[in-house]
Amino acid sequence: MSEEKDRVYPPAMNWSAPRDGAPDFVKGKVGIVVEEFVEFLKANVKPSGWINFEMKESKEGKYYWELDQWEPKQQDEEEF
Repeated sequence: MSEEKDRVYPPAMNWSAPRDGAPDFVKGKVGIVVEEFVEFLKANVKPSGWINFEMKESKEGKYYWELDQWEPKQQDEEEF
């Protein structure tokens, strides 16, 4: 049975399409409210010091960010 976690969306972070006339290599823009985002990062950092996000596409075709909460399963050590 999979353990379903509540989805977590980073606050103070938005994604938008490139401005009109932007070069082809510009794929989008991310805006961040620094103080609020830093608090979120500190509250969600993994013991490794990393935090990961997944960029997803909604049913309406809009992109959004979600906190990646995946962690490898702990395997019990087998005794020989």
